Amino acid sequence: MHDDERVAEELEALQAILMDEIKILTDESGKAVGVETEVHPWTALDTEQQFVRVSLEIKLPSGYPDTRPIVRLFNPRGLDDSTLNRIKEDISKKCTQDLGQPVIFEIIEIVKEQLTASNMPCVACCICLYGFRSGDDFTKTHCYHYFHSHCLAGHLIASENIFKEEQDKLPPWQQTATFQAVCPVCRAGISYDVEMLRSANPPQELEEAPRTFQPTPELRQLQEKMEALYLKQRSKGGIIQQGNRTLLLSDDNNGEEDNR
Repeated sequence: MHDDERVAEELEALQAILMDEIKILTDESGKAVGVETEVHPWTALDTEQQFVRVSLEIKLPSGYPDTRPIVRLFNPRGLDDSTLNRIKEDISKKCTQDLGQPVIFEIIEIVKEQLTASNMPCVACCICLYGFRSGDDFTKTHCYHYFHSHCLAGHLIASENIFKEEQDKLPPWQQTATFQAVCPVCRAGISYDVEMLRSANPPQELEEAPRTFQPTPELRQLQEKMEALYLKQRSKGGIIQQGNRTLLLSDDNNGEEDNR
């Protein structure tokens, strides 16, 4: 498996501990040149409570463990850049401190510890665009995308209504029998109890958001600029209002209708 006895023993121990969770990378001669694994938080056997994950690749250059391994984190889910940078810093420190000793298992442990401490999605719900707070009811899909349960319920109900409306427009022989809900992010098929999702409380940030819109100073300046442009065009005859329709006339005599 590997010429260095220290590395061979480490890889054998990793396979015994992690079994199918770890993949040994080999070259054409069958020599081990690295490992790859998907790391999750510690949640005992409750995989439904694993809200973040990251893939980890550790390449073993010639001379390892007397030289530093090459570590790559990729395909993160629910993690922000600050958490990933913190993981990378801790790994770098460990590799420096333990130079000359096998460190693959310790690197995996570092990543697991950080994921356990950060086991809350750092991304925003793409439906309401608000983040997740402790106490919010949220759902993690099998494709590792995150939504407030309340928001996902509304999205699924709206999607099914649109599906039914579109089906009603088709001839019977073209209609699809059942509605298939999909993830709003990646379009992978999902299946949830909509009524259960619907019973969840709305996200806290949404509840605390102002009920009336307050334009920013920048938006007010833009409104004033557009109002002045509108009045200028109208004074030159470039705008003709007919009922609830507005006809905009450009310099090349082409018109565009805008329903107001």
